[in-house]
This record gives sequence, C-alpha cells and structure tokens, in this order.
Amino acid sequence: MPEALIGNLPTQLDWFGVWLLGLSMGLTACTITCLPFLGSWVLGRGLSARAAFVDTTVFLLGRVSAYTVLGGIAGALGGWLAAALEAHAGQIAIGVAAALAGLWLLRPTTAHAPCGPAKRGDRLPPFALGFALSLAPCAPLAALLAACALSGEMLAGAAYGAWFGVGAAVTPLVFVVPLVGLSGRKLLVGRPRLAAWLRRGAGALLIALGLRRLLLLV
Repeated sequence: MPEALIGNLPTQLDWFGVWLLGLSMGLTACTITCLPFLGSWVLGRGLSARAAFVDTTVFLLGRVSAYTVLGGIAGALGGWLAAALEAHAGQIAIGVAAALAGLWLLRPTTAHAPCGPAKRGDRLPPFALGFALSLAPCAPLAALLAACALSGEMLAGAAYGAWFGVGAAVTPLVFVVPLVGLSGRKLLVGRPRLAAWLRRGAGALLIALGLRRLLLLV
C-alpha cells in the first residue's frame, strides 16, 4: 500500500466517511465488475425476479462478510493484508470462486422450480462469489484497509469493514440482476428444452471468466 495514502488518512475515520467510501464502491465499480458473474449465475439457474433478488442479497451478504473479515485482519496485522491482495491473492480467489460456481451449474442435477425452496447448498456459490469479488484491490478498499491498519485494533477494523460493506451493498445490482432473471424466465416460456442449454452456457461462461482471471496472472 502506498505510504502517501496512509499518511493522508486520519487515525480515526468517521462512520459517515467509511459508509461513503463503501457507497462509492457500490455505485460504480461493484456493478461493472460483479454483473457478469452474478448475472451469469442467475441466468443459468432460470430464476424468477424474486428468487434472483434473494440470490443477489446472498451475494451482497458475502461482500459485507468479506469486508468485515478484511477490516479485522488489517486492524490486527497492519499493512500485510493490502500487500497480499496486491500480490494477486484476490484475483486468485475470484478465479476459483467463479470456476466453482460454473461447475455447480454444470453438475448433473434436475433444476428445481425457481419459485420453490432452494436446494441445499444453492446459496453457497453466490455467497462465495460476493466474498471473492470483494478481494479485488481498488482505491476505496485500499483506503479502508489503510484506515483499519492505523486503528491497530481487530474489532475496530472489523467494524469499519462491516460499515464499508453496508455502503457497498447500496448498488444497482439489486435492480439489474432481478431484471436479468426476469428476462431469462421469459426466454424459457414455451421452450423447456432451452433451460438445460442456458444452464450449461452460463456454467461455461462462469468457468471461462474464472480461468481468464487465473490465466492473466501467469
């Protein structure tokens, strides 16, 4: 993490400032970066708008959880975590999570009705995607980790991270992703055989997105 960035930050970041920092993430980079991953997942599952909203909420919970953990680690260990993320640890996590989500869609199973209860484990991929995508290094995250490191306390860092995540959860994804699910559902009306191909295509796309992240590191 650049020393200049740390030097310009106060030792105590006010709560509104932390929330605004997260909001700047949620309204900009979050939507652009996350939509291909979450949109592919929702489209592949053939979800209704309501079910897609539930998966989006789980995805955002993964993000809030990640920022809470990151803030706590930064508060306890200082600048080590930022250095690890800059060394591509975050990109590796994103690649692995996306590939596993794609494999989840490709596994041999009978798709459940979108409006019915979710099968065991179906919430894990969107949560993992949300958690992993939060590890990608960016300016707002770097500023958060610098403030958490300066706090010197794990609990204070975790609290900062959680509040940052609440701000980042204010994102157009909560509207856009259900629309993607609704479009997918309309596409399947009268075309029951298309569901399997849509699921396989989305699974393959997620695997390709994951592998692309990993191959760029080679």
